[in-house]
Amino acid sequence: MAGHSKWANIKYRKERQDKKRSSMFAKLIREIMVAAREDPDPATNATLASAIERARAANMPKDNIERAVKRASGEADGARFEEVNYEGYGPGGVAILLRALTDNRNRTAAAVRHIFDTRGGSLGTEGCVAWQFDRRGVVHVETLPEDMGQEDVVLTSIEHGAEDFEENGGLTFYTQPTDLARVRDGLREAGIDVAWAELRWVPRATVRVDGREAERLLGLVDELDEHDDVQEVVANFDIPDEVLAKIEGN
Repeated sequence: MAGHSKWANIKYRKERQDKKRSSMFAKLIREIMVAAREDPDPATNATLASAIERARAANMPKDNIERAVKRASGEADGARFEEVNYEGYGPGGVAILLRALTDNRNRTAAAVRHIFDTRGGSLGTEGCVAWQFDRRGVVHVETLPEDMGQEDVVLTSIEHGAEDFEENGGLTFYTQPTDLARVRDGLREAGIDVAWAELRWVPRATVRVDGREAERLLGLVDELDEHDDVQEVVANFDIPDEVLAKIEGN
């Protein structure tokens, strides 16, 4: 088990998402509804459990969460959404994979293509970049307990199924999708505060992007992420910290 450099994309997206958390409720409700249609019990549905946890982290009221699950299970009327994946390339040859939940495939496809075209990217065909990502459980610990060192926390995560980790101010652990809840709950039971835990697409390797291309790339990623139908955007970029800071400062 060793640290690695898959954090940049996730860190950037989490920080951007946290800044606009109040606008995420509609997306989170949609995520819960789609996941709950497969199985309305979060104890046996890792995807639903992850969606509910994200909703709670965004301070969504409990009633809203329960209502979304009921709508999905047919106890209340609601729109029927389906999951659609799109793949393409951004400035610098960066691979981009996005997941959307939509009630109108044609509308969403046209909007996604337009964003790629106007932001210097290109929408590709199914399978063109998906092979560069793995579906993983991602568990982030921001602060270590006072009575535990980093090695103790890492060993605890391994005991509960973590396969890999990264140091990034805190610790980020990577798991198989089915082990996400086990690692998250095991850390919490050991007295370790878990900042967030969710299922994500994680790039197998990263592409370094700098200068003007980095700015154009982040503009593309941000606009895709802000679209109402888009639930998740991942890209295999590696942008130096100083470049990210400069772009965000502007």
